[in-house]
Order: sequence, then structure tokens, then C-alpha cells
Amino acid sequence: MVEDKKNISDKIADLKSGVDWFYSDDFALEEASAKYKELTVLAKEIEKDLTNMKNEIKIIEEDFSK
Repeated sequence: MVEDKKNISDKIADLKSGVDWFYSDDFALEEASAKYKELTVLAKEIEKDLTNMKNEIKIIEEDFSK
């Protein structure tokens, strides 16, 4: 199976869309718990991606400051 690699912007858009679902007419209480868990995983993924990006930027900054 080929993994679909989304960039951070796409993941943030997915997260926003998921959060918007809670306020939409499509909201269903029966699905809320599963949706919340799914969005929590996505948020942690985004946080990890941003931390990795921050670390890469620090490495680049250190290389240029030498």
C-alpha cells in the first residue's frame, strides 16, 4: 500500500474541516467520539511535523552562522 504523504497545510485544512463538522448540520452524536479521536491523532501529527520543521530550520541556521 502506498502511503499518501500530505503536507502540513493539507493536514491543517483537514483538521479545520474536521472541527467544522462538529458545528455543521452533518454532526451526529454517535460519530462524535470517533471523529474527536481521529482529529486528536491528526493534531499530534501536525505538531510532530511542525517540530521536525523547526528542528530542520535550527540546523540550517547553525550551518549558516558558522
